[in-house]
Amino acid sequence: MSGHGFHVHGPHDHELEHAAQHDPEGMAGQLAVITAILATVGALFSYMGGATQAHAGLYKNNAAIKKTEASNQWNYYQAKSGKQNLAELAVALVPEDRRARYLDEIERYKKEKAEIKAGAEKLEAEALAWDRQSDAQMHQHHRWAQATTALQISIAMAAIALLTKRRWLEWGTIGVGALGVAVGVAAWFHL
Repeated sequence: MSGHGFHVHGPHDHELEHAAQHDPEGMAGQLAVITAILATVGALFSYMGGATQAHAGLYKNNAAIKKTEASNQWNYYQAKSGKQNLAELAVALVPEDRRARYLDEIERYKKEKAEIKAGAEKLEAEALAWDRQSDAQMHQHHRWAQATTALQISIAMAAIALLTKRRWLEWGTIGVGALGVAVGVAAWFHL
């Protein structure tokens, strides 16, 4: 941390250094340890919050791609419907000897449309599944964010407790920290 005129601090080194200079068995030492633990757990929760948010974005992107593919299939379906309609019109307008060809075309278009429709509906179902996964990831992301926020509040309470020497704030630090850990555990288990 410090030595030979060179002074470097990590995020919590300063607090730990000052706590060590005071009574390590007293309030300052306890809060320094509690703060270090809360900050470490908070960093893990923060990482998980970012990871779940990134996953949600990727899943939403996959859903959009599937929706676009489905839309293309529905456009193709409409094009086949237009051709089928023209063949049906031709059956009514052409002489009897040429109608069989158009009736065959109508049946071919019906078969092609059924295949296209099945493909489009499959793509829509896949898009819906990706959307649901994205929603689940965002829900989990919010849990991680709540847990991280509670830990940050707890760390701030620890700083206030150190400055004011109020024992009840130390207990508040522990209580809010425990709440943050509980919410993080719930996020971990997808509760």
